[in-house]
Amino acid sequence: MSESKAFISGCKGLTLTAEERSFFAGERPWGFILFGRNIGEEEQIRDLVESLRESIGNPKAPVLIDQEGGRVQRIRPPLVQQYPSGAAIGEIYRRDSEMGLRAAWLMGRLHAFDLMRFGITVDCLPVLDVPVPGSHDVIGNRAYGHDPAAVAAIGRAMSEGLKAGGMLPVMKHMPGHGRTFVDSHHSLPVVSADRNELESSDFLPFIAMRDEVMAMSAHMVFTAIDPDNPATTSAKVVREIIRGHIRFDGLLMSDDVSMNALAGDMATRAKGIIAAGLDLVLHCHGIMQEMKAVADVAPVLSGERLRRARAAEAAFQKPDSSNEAVLRTEFNAMFALA
Repeated sequence: MSESKAFISGCKGLTLTAEERSFFAGERPWGFILFGRNIGEEEQIRDLVESLRESIGNPKAPVLIDQEGGRVQRIRPPLVQQYPSGAAIGEIYRRDSEMGLRAAWLMGRLHAFDLMRFGITVDCLPVLDVPVPGSHDVIGNRAYGHDPAAVAAIGRAMSEGLKAGGMLPVMKHMPGHGRTFVDSHHSLPVVSADRNELESSDFLPFIAMRDEVMAMSAHMVFTAIDPDNPATTSAKVVREIIRGHIRFDGLLMSDDVSMNALAGDMATRAKGIIAAGLDLVLHCHGIMQEMKAVADVAPVLSGERLRRARAAEAAFQKPDSSNEAVLRTEFNAMFALA
């Protein structure tokens, strides 16, 4: 089997078109990502996931989703229950740290019960960003709190719950998206905090969890490190901060290359991501012209990129023997009491 290319792709709708099948077969993305537009009913989701994998001839290809809870939850009732936000988990933790960590683990484990039924194997969670007062709501109540140690502890518990269920987490948004005062979906956030301030707060949760196998970058300019490029396209941020100071050696994917925080056409953006040293370009919108532009510049995985991709693939473990009904009852009781 030929090696995959260094990108992750979405698709347009509830089923694959003939053009999408042909494109994926020829370009061989490393994995896929689902969004709300891809979610219909249970059998349809399973069929779509299977079709994505069949298109590249890899029955174990990673399939990702953003299933955090709160307002970022791609699969919703009645297919799965509506989960609380990260901030709600953080509030329990502030009252009772042991109970908060249990709630985080349970939520991760319950996400795994839900998602594995559809064949989805990677959840873009935990959110390790540490918001500052007045920051934009693009993170907002998705965050676990304002204390880096608490964010790290809750993020670790959430990740362990996912892994206990046979899934893998993706930490986001490295090296920290908490100081944004604009929405990076629409414009480029610029962070003026000095490096000491960043090292004493924003970077700490990622340092605590640097042994995880996957992370997603932040479309943020950190002027104290690289005033000219957002982290996603900054070789200096990747080299000095993510691989250097944080010492993360896992698979590093971009946040969505389509977001307007990045400049230039799609090929220029994808080239910048690869040149900065990220391992994978993430393209989410399912727009074929954009997908082709990304695929044209994404290299075949090799060297360190291939090593990290294989390490992520090897990290999946068999789900534990937890009883879903028992865990769900425990989790829901926590929030009824909260």
